Amino acid sequence: MRSIKGLFIMVAGLAIMVSFTYYANAQYKEMKGAPARVDFTKQLRPWDGFGFNYVETSQTTDYQEWPQDYGGFSLLDEQEKQKIIDLVFGKEGLKVGLVKMFLDPWHQASPNAESDHTTTTANMREFVRRGLQRTQQRGAGLEIVTTLYGPPAWATQQKFLRGRDLDPDMKDELAAYMIDWVKFLKNEEQFPVQYLSLHNEGEDWKRWPKDGSDGNIGTGHDYNLFWPPQQVVEFLEYLPGKLEEAGLGDIGVTPGETTGWFRFYNWGYANAIYNDNEAAENLGLITSHGFFEPTYYDHRWFNTHMSAGIDLIREKRPEIHTWVTSTSWSDMDAKFIREMYGNIYSAKVNGIIPWAGIQRPKQWVGGDPNPGCAIQVYEDSTYEVQRGYYFYKQVTRAGQPDMAVARTSSMDAMIAIIAFASNGTENPNAFVVINTSDEERPLNIEIKGTNGMVFKAYRTDKNEERYENIGTYNMDDNQQLFYKAPKGSVTTFYEKQ
Repeated sequence: MRSIKGLFIMVAGLAIMVSFTYYANAQYKEMKGAPARVDFTKQLRPWDGFGFNYVETSQTTDYQEWPQDYGGFSLLDEQEKQKIIDLVFGKEGLKVGLVKMFLDPWHQASPNAESDHTTTTANMREFVRRGLQRTQQRGAGLEIVTTLYGPPAWATQQKFLRGRDLDPDMKDELAAYMIDWVKFLKNEEQFPVQYLSLHNEGEDWKRWPKDGSDGNIGTGHDYNLFWPPQQVVEFLEYLPGKLEEAGLGDIGVTPGETTGWFRFYNWGYANAIYNDNEAAENLGLITSHGFFEPTYYDHRWFNTHMSAGIDLIREKRPEIHTWVTSTSWSDMDAKFIREMYGNIYSAKVNGIIPWAGIQRPKQWVGGDPNPGCAIQVYEDSTYEVQRGYYFYKQVTRAGQPDMAVARTSSMDAMIAIIAFASNGTENPNAFVVINTSDEERPLNIEIKGTNGMVFKAYRTDKNEERYENIGTYNMDDNQQLFYKAPKGSVTTFYEKQ
């Protein structure tokens, strides 16, 4: 009896040792890099594309004295313009699919005056006209959102440019001001305008004194009007009907553009729309700027890539799309693209348009607080392609319109991955590896949902690499791709077709 019991204990002990050895080896096997995953079969939402924003008239208080052109196209010759259009819209360029156009306050001197849509917008319209032509030449199209930058002085209670408050007696006239501009773009320019956005950072009531007595123009601020949540809801109820009467029923109205997604939710805009069935139903597109500021201790610009407001509205409108209509170029580095990752995976957007992609620094009073860009134009009529262009190119070419955002993960906090599934388009599956650390990061990337085993790779970093072709990478038999991401780099992998 004792011998049987002893034998049982010995066998049991041996089994435990074998089991421990197995799990120890399994747990502590050598790992060449941080585990990461891309799954093209798990599609999170449709992708509308990345975009571009030309800003022309944004601060001047007297257009005759200062005919402002912040985008700088007016300084360039024909050859230079064509090169820039190719860089942004061409087959080998950014290949953007979205465009934002501002409606400035200078189109009508009084409510009964004749509209002038051409004088203050000539360069912006030329840029978009050329860009649309180049886009169509490569068999693609554009989607355009136009934003009320700020109303004419006559539409405000203060009756001066950049007055804080809308004059309620001018509601119809302001609606007509916006509608006439959209009609001009569609009928005269033949531009594919899809959306009309109500305001530019109109939630930021602190830009004015408490009594709204001074618009503080010319000290760094651009055009604006205060749009409290109830005013946004009122126009969402009202404006679509007016567009319909004008033969523009296909134009979707957006809730305007708060500074960031935190303000869109926390400052009451999403809740106001959700609580009003008519406003929620009339909403054509959810928009906001996507500026990111993680410091919330005594920092009024705090903003995160939170989806709470979007999620709330999607409870009623699950199909509705969401665009970021302005966001910082950061330091034109990997962090710039990491912020896009936040907008895509945290805020859950369908498209991104950064702040002014082409800039003429001398034209911004006080210095632009978001000076990064793709192309900079100088006063001597030359231009320079900035580092930000090549970082942006990593995502714009990967995430073409009508693709889909795919699920990703990374077990390294300094690594983020953005993936776009082909989704029936001619574009290949693609994923973008972002390394914001100051050291090289090795990765084992498991990839699901591909037809082949080979990926072509292109990389941009802070030094000499500018969307450089770095060759091909093969997946192993376990569907894994090993890659050492250099410090501060962004690398795009395209499935080889």
